[in-house]
Amino acid sequence: MPISTLIRTVAISLGFAASIWAQESAPQVTLFTNVHVFDGVSEQLIKNANVVVTGNKITAVSTEALAVAGGRVIDGGGRTLMPGFIDAHVHFSLQVNYAELSGLDEYYFAFTQAREAERMLMRGFTTARDVGGNVFSLKRVVDEGMFPGPRIYPSGAAISQTGGHGDYRLPNAPSRLLVNEPGPAIREGVGTLVDGPAQMLTAVRENLRRGASQIKLTVGGGVASPADPLDTKQFLPEEIRAAVQAAENWNTYVAAHVYNPAGIRQAVENGIMSIEHANFIDEETFNLIEEKGAWLSVQAMVYVNTPASVSDEVRARFAEALTGVDRMFTLINKRGFKRVAFGTDVIADPDLMARQNEEFTLRAKWFKPAEVMRQATSGNAQLLAMSGPRNPYPGKLGVIEEGAYADILLINGNPLEDISVLTKPDQNLALIMKDGVIYKNTLK
Repeated sequence: MPISTLIRTVAISLGFAASIWAQESAPQVTLFTNVHVFDGVSEQLIKNANVVVTGNKITAVSTEALAVAGGRVIDGGGRTLMPGFIDAHVHFSLQVNYAELSGLDEYYFAFTQAREAERMLMRGFTTARDVGGNVFSLKRVVDEGMFPGPRIYPSGAAISQTGGHGDYRLPNAPSRLLVNEPGPAIREGVGTLVDGPAQMLTAVRENLRRGASQIKLTVGGGVASPADPLDTKQFLPEEIRAAVQAAENWNTYVAAHVYNPAGIRQAVENGIMSIEHANFIDEETFNLIEEKGAWLSVQAMVYVNTPASVSDEVRARFAEALTGVDRMFTLINKRGFKRVAFGTDVIADPDLMARQNEEFTLRAKWFKPAEVMRQATSGNAQLLAMSGPRNPYPGKLGVIEEGAYADILLINGNPLEDISVLTKPDQNLALIMKDGVIYKNTLK
């Protein structure tokens, strides 16, 4: 049974959840009073503010007293009100490790996606960019209100060359020239293998046909893949250019997984606009990224906390990648570079996924709390907006201002003074609203 059908079946079979969330359907108007607002941009809170939500949009932000007729009034009690978090690098399809995919029941596979979507929302992430996986049906059931979860920007199957980061066949698997058996990750739509511009065009166009908001390539070695060392470049320039041209024809952009400087340069020189990871970036490569206007979508937490289930070989690669993290973030900070996305890339381990919010405190080693919070809100929103007319949520995200989507968190404490409060969502997220609907409220 196709995974799209399975996820819809999951949503229907969990119909009881719809009644739970339906009771929190947003009224026409909600007024938040007595809050200190982090608007997603400024380093200073807007003190003693009031915020009005009408439907799914913010319609007023003011330090003057506001009143609403017939709406709901929530006294924030001096808490911090801020935009919902945005994670620019997730994989909903990878709730288990690659080895488990081979024997995974498809119904279970669908349930894991839906479960993580709800958990991610309850950690305060109201939007997520999925950079490799079959999440089109998950996005649909979330958008239709069948099941709770964040807004999802899908890339579709991550596109890899044979023997690249997306090729998870066992080492003794027969050549693709002899047997067309792609392996479980490919069958489940996590990735796809292509060689040559013609196959690249087909893969990109298939993802766009299904509703991808952007495209994801793997153009360098990875830490979790068995056959491709971190120093490798992947795809030829003409293959990358084919992907970029096909995406640009649909008025969107291409993101690319790559760690090493040579691979980053090849990607950016051929039109890639979002570099995922970039742990070993150097000054020369940074100059090119600044010249081309590309983004760096970088992570810290995933390297500090290696999944327990990985092999010794993969664990060694995580350790190698970790050696570049401090230098990368230090270089970003030194250059005052602002096109920095906030992402986590935590996969295959539910215990680690539950620690997604630790990315906030890890980044505080290199950035002020306000800058980390900006990266996770308005900064990421700018990156997502690069999908242009393919943007599934074309309104304003990541800000608290009139006309923006009502994706709102109420925080116990002031994260501008102590960003660690964001790492304990169960304790410190007093309220979670997405698209004007309240999913958690401890202030009743």
